Order: sequence, then structure tokens, then C-alpha cells
Amino acid sequence: MPFAQLGLNEELTRVLRDSAYERPTPIQAEAIPTILEGRDVAGTAQTGTGKTAAFVLPTLQRLGTAKGRVRALILTPTRELAAQVEAAIRKYGRFSKLRSTAIYGGVSQRHQEEALRSGVEIIVATPGRLLDLMNQGLLNLSSVEILTLDEADRMLDMGFLPDIREVVRRLPEDRQTLLFTATLPPEIQNLTRSIQKDPVMVRVGTYRAPVATVEQVLYPVLPHQKSDLLLHLLERETMKPLLVFTKTKHGADKLHDLLERRRFNVACIHSGRTQSQRQAALDGFKKSQYHILIATDIMARGIDVQDISHVVNFDFPNNADDYIHRIGRTARADKSGLAYSFVAPEDEGTIRSIEKNIRQQLNRVKLEDFSYDVASRSAFRAQSSPAGDRFRDGIRSPVSVNAGSPKVFDRFAHGFSSSGRSTGQGSHRARLSGNSGRTRKSRSGSRNVGNTEQSNWVEGLIGIPSQEEKAELRRLQGKIFGSSWPQRRKRHPSLRAGQTKDRYWPPVGSGRKSTAL
Repeated sequence: MPFAQLGLNEELTRVLRDSAYERPTPIQAEAIPTILEGRDVAGTAQTGTGKTAAFVLPTLQRLGTAKGRVRALILTPTRELAAQVEAAIRKYGRFSKLRSTAIYGGVSQRHQEEALRSGVEIIVATPGRLLDLMNQGLLNLSSVEILTLDEADRMLDMGFLPDIREVVRRLPEDRQTLLFTATLPPEIQNLTRSIQKDPVMVRVGTYRAPVATVEQVLYPVLPHQKSDLLLHLLERETMKPLLVFTKTKHGADKLHDLLERRRFNVACIHSGRTQSQRQAALDGFKKSQYHILIATDIMARGIDVQDISHVVNFDFPNNADDYIHRIGRTARADKSGLAYSFVAPEDEGTIRSIEKNIRQQLNRVKLEDFSYDVASRSAFRAQSSPAGDRFRDGIRSPVSVNAGSPKVFDRFAHGFSSSGRSTGQGSHRARLSGNSGRTRKSRSGSRNVGNTEQSNWVEGLIGIPSQEEKAELRRLQGKIFGSSWPQRRKRHPSLRAGQTKDRYWPPVGSGRKSTAL
């Protein structure tokens, strides 16, 4: 079905022809005629199926000519999505005289105030900044004819429901209300009943299912090997452009630093960056200045970047909705794509839950040319900091350690797990053997552990440390605990043995130094 048969006017169909859009997607074919009739619509469709054009095109046609007042309001959950929707309005409405602006936080509101004073017909906004301007008396929404909630499920996840209700309360009751979402949880259904009038439900695709053109692969891997696995995949196949998702801002920054040191063209985007940094990273990724974009879930909803070949879940998401939205950044507009997920053993429960929700068994792959066996001592050495650099493969070493002698680390680990500190050779042996001066049985017979001169320690693993090693242990312990060992105060001299009164010497704050046990 061509776009002309949907009831769109000549101006809009010409724009679509110039943009090489030949036929509408299923959500567009179902929603556009209903919106043009003036009905309220609640639309659900898989991510990447063209929901933005499904409400922008009929909104432009229904508004018609410019009148210098706000007549359409579109609410989005994130700044990036607001900027993207406003860009789509300018693109599709370039033959129209309708004016639009995007309103969101993280930037100065001065330019937004100037746009409002000049007169706009369409506002695309995030709820927080919109309410700020309304409370300052800078924005009047009494003339709004069309309200659209885009990615409504994400707005509820981010806690915007009270703000949405406050905005709706200040709008005229006689309006058209459109709601578009990728999922339809009970909270969205309740919101639909409270703000819409006899809405037409438009459902396209399978509920809570990724698009069929995404090939999904799980890579089981230990958490400390994720960086190595990503580098291995980047070497063995072409993944441009690549979108990588992490759970935390710190994890995104750490992975960005690693890939940047490996000379990859990489950018990073998360809520901890300024709006100008976020926009520069997204624009550079869209223009192929960056081949890799590392992001938190801020990029998972609604952001449209064409021709993303791969999506990598560096950290596995917590629920099916986030998983669907993440991998939906690839295989958009009926194209194919690949979604790789790095899964640690602790993610198995989440994987089973997601497989149950999306009604799919995800394929698990183990690479033959990747080394999964890494000893704990090798992992420790990998985290050590040669030449003063405290990073290797994106992992921060907890302390600066000379790992040349494994005995130092092994003895330190043993001492850290022990209940106390012993200074003499006999007490050190007693702690290792579990008794001192007592007899225990072994396979070779009976022997006295405390009195024998035989050694039952493994050479080079745990033994009596030399003076140099003791000094190294005290240095390491001091870096972690702030002193060689936690100090214990002595019992007050006036107390006899066995007394339980809580009196110690020296008193706290007396300035006298206690003696270590």
C-alpha cells in the first residue's frame, strides 16, 4: 500500500518520496488513517518499526497552517529522543510553515525561552523541563489540540507518571490523545483509561518479542573476561557500527577508556555526561565519525541510528523489556542485525526469565579460538600495574603490587583470611595445622605437630616469610587497611585476669599509642 492511500496530503507524500520511503510499515498503515480521523489511539509495536512517523505525519497534516501558538505536545522520556522526534518533525514538515522546538533539561533554557516567544506550534519535551517552564509562567498549553506520549512504558519506568498526570491536568479536555509504546504493562493500560476517550487499540507484531530479523547469540563468559572477549570479537569480525550496552556509567567509562587505548574510534554516552557531550557522541556515531558507541540504557529506547550491524550486551539486562529495546537498536526498518550478549554465571536466572517472556530459546555459543581458562594468579597479575599504569584491559588494580613473586600474594591472601596475626614460627605453624602441641592422625601414622621439625608446607606457596616479604606484606596491608593491622588496646593495669569490666588502657583519645598484638 503506498502512503497516498493512507490519506496523507501531497506535501507529505512528496517528502516521503524524496526520502525513498516506498511503503508504510504495519504500525503506520494501521495508525495513520485512524489518527487522521481524530480518534484517540493507543499503539503498540516492536521497536524499530516506525512508530515516530506513525504519529508525526498525521499530526502535521491535522495541524495544517501555522497560528503562532502551541497546538501539539509530544512527551518523551529522554533528551536524545526528544531531539530525534523534533528532527523528524522538521524533516517531514519542511514544506509546511509549522514551527517546532525541543524542550529538555541539561542545557540552558534561554534558547528554549526564545523559541517559545517567537511562536511555535509543536513542542517535543521531557516532562521535567516542561513543568519547570510552565511553573515559571513561560509556557501556556491551553491551546493544545493533540497530546502524544512516545515510549510511554519507559516514562513510567523512569518515574514520570506524576509529572505526566500534572501536565495532562493543565491541558484542555477537548483534545486528541495518542499513546505509543513497545510494551503494554498494566500501568500503561490504567493510564490509557484515565487520559484517553474510547481509544482505538493498534497492536502490531508479537507482544514482548524481538523483531524476527535480529539474530541473537549468548556468549557465556566469566565477568573478568568480558573485555578480552569483546576485543577478540572485534578482531575476528567486522562490527561497524557497533552499539555496546553496559549497566553502569562507571562501566561505560571504563570500557570506553580501554577501547580508546586500543586505538578504536569510540564514543560514550550516559546520564553522567553533559548534554553537549551526549549530543556530540550521538551525532558523531550517526555520521560514522565513531565506529563504536558505548551506552547505558539511555540509548535503549527510541533512538534511531541507521544501519547498526551489531548490538553487544556487555552487561546483561535485568528484564525482558530492556533486552528487547536494547537489541532493537539493530535490524531496524526490516533490515537484519546481530545481537551478542555476554552472560556470566549469575545471569542464568535472568536469562531463563527473559526466555520465558519472549517465548524463545536463546542460542549459547562458546568460541573455540578464545581461551576461557584463566588462573586466579594470572588474573591477579593481569590486574597489576606495570610501569605505574593501574589499568589493564579496563580493569582497575585494587593496589599497586609487585606480582613478580607469587609467594607474596599467596601469603597475603592467607593472612587476610586468617583470624589473627602471629609473629613467631611456632605460632605460624600452629595456625596452619590447626593445633599446637597436640597429636593428630595422618595417612603415614601419628606425629606431634607442635614439636616435630618436619615441614608440611608447600615450597614457594605458604611458608615462613623472609624479612623482606614481611615488609612487603605490611606495605600491602597498610594500603588496604590504613595501617599494618587493626590495633587492639591493652587491658587496664588495674584489672585482674578474668574481669569482664569494659575498661581498656590507654583510654580513647589519650594520645598514647597502643601496642599491637
